[in-house]
Amino acid sequence: MRRFEVEFAALNNTLMEMGSMVAQSIHRGVHALVERNAESAYHVRRDEGRIDECDIRVDSMAASLIALEQPVASDMRLVVAAIKISTDLERMGDLALNIATRALSLMDSPELPVPIVLTDIARLVESMVLRSLEAFVQRDALIAREVLASDHGVDNMRAAIQDQVVRLMKSDPDSVERALDHLVAARSLERIADHARNIAEGVIYLVEGVDVRHMTAALSS
Repeated sequence: MRRFEVEFAALNNTLMEMGSMVAQSIHRGVHALVERNAESAYHVRRDEGRIDECDIRVDSMAASLIALEQPVASDMRLVVAAIKISTDLERMGDLALNIATRALSLMDSPELPVPIVLTDIARLVESMVLRSLEAFVQRDALIAREVLASDHGVDNMRAAIQDQVVRLMKSDPDSVERALDHLVAARSLERIADHARNIAEGVIYLVEGVDVRHMTAALSS
């Protein structure tokens, strides 16, 4: 095995570690909001720093690969893709922290008269994050396309949550602020899914040489 492949495998492992933490932060952020669990929210705060550290580590490993190994064009594309993926994951971590912060702000507020269910959309988004990374590591365009297909489900779930929030605010004006916090959390999940889609689109381009970015944008509009 080439030295580049050995070192790039270590970079892949860091990305998977980062992705696992992001998926866990998504889960914990939503759990903190739905179950009013402050400990879960504080875990997200702690792990956000660890996610940032992984982002810095990926950049350092990528820079070392470029400087020391002088990768050929195909290898260079992999390194550039890894850097972009790390950036997407770091932003996902920020969005998960936003959900956890919303949860903490609601800890002492009365519960909503009608629960707003976020667990289903969160579960799908977590899966998209991990599957998009799996697609990159395995260079599997089929998995990447499955991630793209899942994005439509996230959009539909967010729209349904938005409709529920609007109905709740109309029927109970006192719940407006709390309901809006749940809607912001749903939109944060939708944005996380968008970052997972970015990764999947990059994998398709790496494997097939096809730029599907504008195709997926057209389909979702």
